[in-house]
Amino acid sequence: MAINNRYDFIMLFDVENGNPNGDPDAGNAPRIDVESGYGYITDVCIKRKIRNYVELVKEGEPGYNILIKPDRYLNAKFTEAYEAEGLETGNKGKKPDDVKAARNYMCKNYFDVRAFGAVMSTGSDPCGIVRGPIQINFARSISPINVEEVTITRQARTTEDRKETGETEMGRKSIIPYALYKAEGYVSAALANKSTDLSEEDVELLWNAIINMFENDHSAARGKMCMRKLYVFKHDNVLGNCPSHILFDKISVQEKENKPPRAFGDYEITVDRQMPDGVELMEKI
Repeated sequence: MAINNRYDFIMLFDVENGNPNGDPDAGNAPRIDVESGYGYITDVCIKRKIRNYVELVKEGEPGYNILIKPDRYLNAKFTEAYEAEGLETGNKGKKPDDVKAARNYMCKNYFDVRAFGAVMSTGSDPCGIVRGPIQINFARSISPINVEEVTITRQARTTEDRKETGETEMGRKSIIPYALYKAEGYVSAALANKSTDLSEEDVELLWNAIINMFENDHSAARGKMCMRKLYVFKHDNVLGNCPSHILFDKISVQEKENKPPRAFGDYEITVDRQMPDGVELMEKI
C-alpha cells in the first residue's frame, strides 16, 4: 500500500581529509561553486550511495532490485519486464497498455524506480517514464571550502620504461580538510499513490539507507565521511500541511567561531521545534 503522508527531510553530513564528490570537469577535484567558494555534492552521488546500501541489505529479496547499476545494459532489463508479464517483445509499435504493464513491473521489482523514478523509454521494449516520489537536492557546504592539492609518493610503477626513471614517482590528490554539508529532500505521497506505490516500508528503508550510506562506502579518496543529522518532517496527509521551505528554515546551522571549521563541533545547530499544524518533526539521528 502506498504511503499516505508527505515527508520533507534534511541531511547534515561531513567530510574530513577527503573528496566527497569529484568533478570530472576539474581533474576530479572536489566540486566547488567558483563564485562563492561553497562546495556542493550532486544528487546523483547521494542517490548512488542510497542504492548501494539498499542493494547490500536487500540483495536477493524480491522487490528490491536496483536498475541503475553497471551490471547489464538497461534495454535488456526492459525486455525482461515484457517477458515476465507475457507481453510481445521486439517490435516498436507498443500498445499503451503493454507499456503500462511493463512500467508497473519495473516499479514493483526495482526499488530505485519506485523511489527515484526513471526514464525507461529506450529500445524496442520501452517501459515508459516514471516520476519518482523521492527527490533530493544538491548538497551544499555550510561554509566556503578549501581544496588542497596533496602530493603523494607512488612506489608501484606501471611500465618498464617508467621504472627505469627510479623506484618512485610523485602523484597528487585533492582533498577538503573539513566541510559540513546540508542536503534537502522530499517524499511525495501524491506521486507514490499515482504511479510507483512507494510504501511505508520503503520510506523506512530510505531513512536507514541515509543514516548508514557512508558506513559501508569508506574509501581512501573520500576520507572520513559521517552522517551527522537526519531531520524528517512528517505531514499528516498526502498533499502536506506546509511549504517545504518553511520547514527547512526551522533548522539553522552556524559557525561557532570566526575561524576555519575543522570538526562537527565547530558548528551550532538551532532547531525551531514549533511546527505548523499537522506537521511532526522526527530527529532520526
